[in-house]
Amino acid sequence: MKTTALTRAYRRRAPGEPRAIGYLYIAPALAVYAVFLLYPFGQSVWLSFVHWDGLSVATPAGLDNYRALFADPALRAPFRHALLLLVFYSALPVVIGLLLAAVMSRVRVRGMAFFRTVLFLPQVLALIVVGVAWRSILAPDGLLNDALRAVGLGGLARPWLGDYTWALPAVGVIGTWVGTGLCMVLFLAGAQRIPRELYEAARMDGAGPLREFLAVTLPGLRPQIAVALTLTIVAGLRNFDLIYITTSGGPGNATSVPAYEVYHRAFETNQVGSAAAVGVALTALIFVLTVTVSRLVEGRRA
Repeated sequence: MKTTALTRAYRRRAPGEPRAIGYLYIAPALAVYAVFLLYPFGQSVWLSFVHWDGLSVATPAGLDNYRALFADPALRAPFRHALLLLVFYSALPVVIGLLLAAVMSRVRVRGMAFFRTVLFLPQVLALIVVGVAWRSILAPDGLLNDALRAVGLGGLARPWLGDYTWALPAVGVIGTWVGTGLCMVLFLAGAQRIPRELYEAARMDGAGPLREFLAVTLPGLRPQIAVALTLTIVAGLRNFDLIYITTSGGPGNATSVPAYEVYHRAFETNQVGSAAAVGVALTALIFVLTVTVSRLVEGRRA
């Protein structure tokens, strides 16, 4: 009887080494994660509750730095800009990537591999290089304005990155250009896993290209859409490189975003506590949005 109970308990255990050995395998990675991520984040949380200029003695601030996120227009604006940029950094790349993937999976043309490579190319370029290139294109004497003048639309030419109205959309267009290739590749890979029988059944029922896309392709790409939304949302909210290279938050603070505001307050205006509060709030916003996207996808699956 005793032997039978022990045998059953052994069978219920997972195969392989004891669980304690598994923790030893991941301990080095956990140690690195704790030292380089968890500990600095904990320090940032602590700094967000003090007033500190980086040199003198820190003084307690309570919730003042967090209250300023709601009361100070100069701190609210970067978060508003970041949410607006998500349209360019996340929504548009996903929509365009879906359309490109749908077309490329249906239409067979010569040179398709070349077009895929060209569309994915922004992903392999450093964002610093992308920012410098687009800053040149969008300059007052840049390629875009020269092209507008060449076709008789010189009245539309403007300093795109120096215009209060157009600076933020101009930076957003750069983000759309960067993110579209990634979304397209994800969706193409997902489309190849959709059973061909579903498409054949839809065509036998008389479904056209649009109906086929809505009834077969789109539901089959839900996991890839979730991944694309998560990656592009995180990239959009963490955006610093492009802002720093192209506009440095200007003109005024028309293109300032939370990640750039952290740098600006911590290293240029010596408001370390305020910068830490912005960073913690940005982390919380990224967490909430990514969890929301994951929950929505899981809910649809259920």
